[in-house]
Amino acid sequence: MGILNVTPDSFSDGGRYTDMNRAMDRIHIMQKNGAEIIDVGGESTRPGAEPVSVQEELDRVMPVLEKGIPIFNKAEFSIDTTKQEVAKEALELGVSFVNDVSGLKDPVLADLCAEYDATYILMHSQGDPKTMQQDPQYDDVVSDLLSFFGDKLTLLQERGVQKVILDPGIGFGKTLEHNLKLIAHLEEFQKFGFPVLVGASRKSLIGTILDGQPAEDRLTGTIALHYHALMKGANILRVHDVKEASDSIRIFNAVQSQQ
Repeated sequence: MGILNVTPDSFSDGGRYTDMNRAMDRIHIMQKNGAEIIDVGGESTRPGAEPVSVQEELDRVMPVLEKGIPIFNKAEFSIDTTKQEVAKEALELGVSFVNDVSGLKDPVLADLCAEYDATYILMHSQGDPKTMQQDPQYDDVVSDLLSFFGDKLTLLQERGVQKVILDPGIGFGKTLEHNLKLIAHLEEFQKFGFPVLVGASRKSLIGTILDGQPAEDRLTGTIALHYHALMKGANILRVHDVKEASDSIRIFNAVQSQQ
């Protein structure tokens, strides 16, 4: 899954793809380099980010989807949103995934996925982006997330959602230790029988481990962390650096084929 942020303030690529031509070029390059899903987002979810209005988010993402979906029809598109109005408009255009970082705070998103036969990406987060990194607490982060996924999957099934992807939400209301424990025990989330997505691309935990490296220098750390996630059962990687991630997946699959 390749990331396309059409935002002015995302932590890694904010402001880079707000121009339509640059956004289309970015999708082309990501698809060429191996992205099977293009995840389009119009509201930053970096720690401390301010929310945006429904209309502002629609103004950012809808032109990209309207132009991009017909052109790049070999890829599937995902809308990264917590707003039912944005999700509905995107589903009308033909997106295949709703990537909801709120963890189903609005059950209408489930209804929309059921109505449009779309895949719902269930991500765990503690708090909202503005406050989520202010002293997050868990009894046991793995057990707590297993309980969260169990409860939310029951709700999704009651709402008629057939296709679900689970995302433990690396960096969303978690300390460094929480994030590392989730990666180390990722295989436990396979028990639900749904694909597991990991998005750790260039995130702050990598910078923390590597003595304060800035986001633009975290590619090697990202590849290492994502490769470990693959070894622990991740099925989908959500990344900024598609070519490098695609190459690492090909190496991983080649080694796995001999086991």
